Amino acid sequence: MSHQAQPAEASEPETPHLDFAGTTPYEDYVQADVLTHLQHTLSDDPGEMVFLVTTQVMELWFTVIVHEWETAANALRGDDIPVAVAALKRSVRELEALNASWRPLSQLTPAQFNSYRSALGEGSGFQSAMYRRMEFLLGEKAASMLVPHRGAPRVHAELEKALHEPSLYDEVLRLLARRGYGIPRAVLERDVSLRYEPSPEVEAVWTSLYSGKPDDELARLGEALTDVAELVWRWRNDHLVATRRAMGAKTGTGGSAGVAWLEKRAQKNVFPELWTARSHV
Repeated sequence: MSHQAQPAEASEPETPHLDFAGTTPYEDYVQADVLTHLQHTLSDDPGEMVFLVTTQVMELWFTVIVHEWETAANALRGDDIPVAVAALKRSVRELEALNASWRPLSQLTPAQFNSYRSALGEGSGFQSAMYRRMEFLLGEKAASMLVPHRGAPRVHAELEKALHEPSLYDEVLRLLARRGYGIPRAVLERDVSLRYEPSPEVEAVWTSLYSGKPDDELARLGEALTDVAELVWRWRNDHLVATRRAMGAKTGTGGSAGVAWLEKRAQKNVFPELWTARSHV
C-alpha cells in the first residue's frame, strides 16, 4: 500500500522586527508617547479623564478638518473642483467622527459634571483657536474672537491671518463668478474679515444650478458643501444638548451665556443660500 504524502505543516508567520536601536518607527511617526502623556487631570474624579481626553480628541479633529477645508479652498482658487470636492467629502467623514466625540459626554448629569467642573476654571471650548479657524473658514468671522488669544502671539497671528483671508464659501463664489454666474460685485469685493451675509443674487445662482443637471460638477460641489453644512449644524446641536443635559441654563465656563449662546449658534446655517435656494427649485 502506498504511503500518501502528509501535508506540510503550515509555517508560522514570521515574527515582526522587534528590536530597534532607539524608539520604534511607529512612535517616531505618530508621537504616541507625547499624545498619551498630555493628560494632567486637576481633580480626583475619574470622569475628568474622559472629559479631558474627549476634548483633546476634538482638537485633533478640528486640526484635520481645517486642513481639508484649506485644501479645498486652495483647489477652488485654482479651479480644480474634483480636488476640492474630494477634500470636502473627506471632511464629511471627519465631521461624523468629530460629532461622535460627544457620545462619551452626552449622558453627563449635573452632579457628574460639577464633580470636576471647578478644575476648568475659566476654561471653555469657546477659547479653542483651532475651532475658531474652522468657524472663520465657514465665513463666521468677527475680529473680537481674536481677543482671547492676545497672550499667545503665534496663535493670535495665525488667527489674524485667517480672519483676513477669504473663507471657503468666498472661494466658491469667486469660482462661480469666473464661470460666468451672476455673483454681485458687492459680494466679490466685500470685506472678508466680516461675517458673510446672505445675498438674493447668490441664492438665484444656486437656484439655477440646482434646476439644471444634477450631475453637473458645480451642483455636486454644492451638495458636498451642503453635507458639510448639515454636519456643522448637527455638531452645534449636539453641543447644545450635551451642555443642557450637564448644566441646564447655568452660566457657561469662561463666563459665556452657556445654553443661551449655544441655542443662538444652533439656529444659524452656514452657506445659507444653499439652503434657501431649495425652496425655489
